[in-house]
Amino acid sequence: MLSIDLKGKNAFVAGVSDDQGYGWAIARALASAGADVSVGTWPPTMGIFTKLRERGRLDTSLPGGGEWSIRKVYPLDAVYDTEEDVPDAQREEKRYKPFDRFSIQGVADQLAEDLSGEPLHVVVHSLANGPEVQKPLAETSRAGYLAALGASAYSMVSMVQRFGPMMPEGGALVSLSYLAAERAIPGYGGGMSSAKAALEADTRTLAYEAGRKFGIRINTISAGPLASRAAKAIGTIDRMVDYYTENAALPACNTADDVGNAAAFLCSPLAAAITGETLHVDMGYHAMGMAADPELLTQG
Repeated sequence: MLSIDLKGKNAFVAGVSDDQGYGWAIARALASAGADVSVGTWPPTMGIFTKLRERGRLDTSLPGGGEWSIRKVYPLDAVYDTEEDVPDAQREEKRYKPFDRFSIQGVADQLAEDLSGEPLHVVVHSLANGPEVQKPLAETSRAGYLAALGASAYSMVSMVQRFGPMMPEGGALVSLSYLAAERAIPGYGGGMSSAKAALEADTRTLAYEAGRKFGIRINTISAGPLASRAAKAIGTIDRMVDYYTENAALPACNTADDVGNAAAFLCSPLAAAITGETLHVDMGYHAMGMAADPELLTQG
């Protein structure tokens, strides 16, 4: 039987703050395939995530039965490449003060120490933040626009720089994009559409550069909308989910597990010849050229 086998592989999923989003679904799918999974959590949500974990409030069930556990949780703020980049005021802020190393370089260093010479086979970039996401692009400030690009797109470049040397030939990195990179999506503002477009362009370029330098594959998943806690920041997420359900090629909206399974495939040997790809996991919504009309379907 052909199956996804990640036994003996080490994976790091950046951008997990609860058990509702795509990051968690990807981590669970990787674990279900046998990977040893660590996660990176934004420092302001670290306390809540830790309490949920300690109290058994996170869904750690596996699709085929059984449970999975996180190897380690690392505080990660992907806005900062190194600890030297963190402003003193930020470092002293109460939600950050308990942590010594939470930059991308800091987490890479800790992972290297904890793996004790073992390779890091899989990296997942499930990071996105736009402080002005509810503003139309035409009303977005320069600071808000650049913040969206830095947190949501450049962070992947930084992760390739720092995690790439830890990864063996055949390793894989997967990120999460959205259709706003290709099409106008009303309500998805603040420069986030530009950040996703940059992410997809960088996926293609990094697939070549990191492929030649490290021998690793880099792909991104353009996922449909998910009404997760983090996505509530968009403000119109429930309407977006309903619209996809009504107008996708398959009359439904994808689930978090759909995206998790696709990511596990892309990170597995089954996808050994796939790199630089934007894989749409959205029930075929991206293929539609107009809103679905049941009356047109019955004509002919």
